[in-house]
Amino acid sequence: MSLISWKSKKQQVVSNSSAESEYRVMEFASREVVWLRTMVAEFLAPQSKPVPLFCDSIAAIHIASNPVFHERTKHIEGDYHQVRDRISAGFIKTIHVRTGQQLADIFTKPLFPAQFNALLSKMALKSIYLPA
Repeated sequence: MSLISWKSKKQQVVSNSSAESEYRVMEFASREVVWLRTMVAEFLAPQSKPVPLFCDSIAAIHIASNPVFHERTKHIEGDYHQVRDRISAGFIKTIHVRTGQQLADIFTKPLFPAQFNALLSKMALKSIYLPA
């Protein structure tokens, strides 16, 4: 079983790159992981292993994993760098997922029919418009 969080809203900041945008999303997801771990611990079922956080952006994973402050990330606010602390504390573990295997793309990107159908089949969904 897997817990999924999905939210869409108008953003208050404009990202300079797709890596920055992905990194901001990783920070938001890591914040939710901390909240969920706290809630599960209150139910007397604490989690000791890091929660896998899948991302298809190698650049965003590199920014999150590298504790050295880089010149290219100085425009990202400091509170977004908390994702690094959560990785080093063992709350989350970033895992790269290839773009072709990213199931969320079916909801967020225009795809060619072959890629769309491949992802659709992995989700065990069926079109209500196809003859039975």
